[in-house]
Amino acid sequence: MSTLLLHHSTFLDHLTPIGHPERPDRLRAIDRILEDERFQALERDMAPVGRVEDIARAHPMAYVDTLHNLAPEEGLVRIDADTTLSPGSWEAILRGVGGACRAVDEVVEKRVNNAFSASRPPGHHAEKDRAMGFCFFNNVAVAARYAQSQYGLERVAIVDFDVHHGNGTQDIFWADPSVMYCSTHQMPLYPGSGAASETGDANTIVNAPLAPGADGEAFREALDIVVLPRLEAFAPDLLIISAGFDAHARDPLGGLNLNETDFARATKSLLDVADRHCDGRVVSVLEGGYDLESLARSTAAHVLTLMTG
Repeated sequence: MSTLLLHHSTFLDHLTPIGHPERPDRLRAIDRILEDERFQALERDMAPVGRVEDIARAHPMAYVDTLHNLAPEEGLVRIDADTTLSPGSWEAILRGVGGACRAVDEVVEKRVNNAFSASRPPGHHAEKDRAMGFCFFNNVAVAARYAQSQYGLERVAIVDFDVHHGNGTQDIFWADPSVMYCSTHQMPLYPGSGAASETGDANTIVNAPLAPGADGEAFREALDIVVLPRLEAFAPDLLIISAGFDAHARDPLGGLNLNETDFARATKSLLDVADRHCDGRVVSVLEGGYDLESLARSTAAHVLTLMTG
């Protein structure tokens, strides 16, 4: 048993305006570091094209069709000030969904211990029917619904340690008692949601906001005191990680002071919960991280922890 890395060259074809932080070089940096000999034991496969019927469990078909129709044959189409479609975007978006669902397949069917989908664009800001914050479809939400539909899993937990709150994931699962969404994030910061008082209709939304400048100790306390006890009580059948690395001290879009060791420790804590409650089933999907060096190092620490447990 091993860790699976899902990736695809098409993720480089989603283009953004010059100077945009969510750029193809993000995945080039990750690809380079994961070629190191430390990662020789990684299973590797191509992320498949996701199916529209899987996306439609998390997003209305009218929204899916609208987004597809907006995808240009040339040039760039702005959805908002931060979110742009290019000719290569649609396939990249579909393969992001497909990679997340394929990761579920491989983990639930016990072909691997866990899986990491190194995809872009990210997804956790995508609400039910709204693209925003660099995101179009919510990859982790689609994966959670897929796991429930395809495998009959009753309870899925999503843990998000991106520096930005995953407003989209919270929106999709606000009233769903079968999916727990837990987030540590800087507050105040884009998109402005994620207060501790936001708990959802079924009390399955768990927000642990961190003040600007918070360090690894504050992050550990948020996990140990707020998030992990709620996960233990929920006892998920599958754990999905929204793995954003922009809470690193070097990242230009955030103001937290985490490092690679903090991400590795968080990953190990989540693996331990998964071992106790869901037979170790963990799927991780890349979200943010915009300083290339810290993104690469943090991803490496995360993946190494997935590989070694």
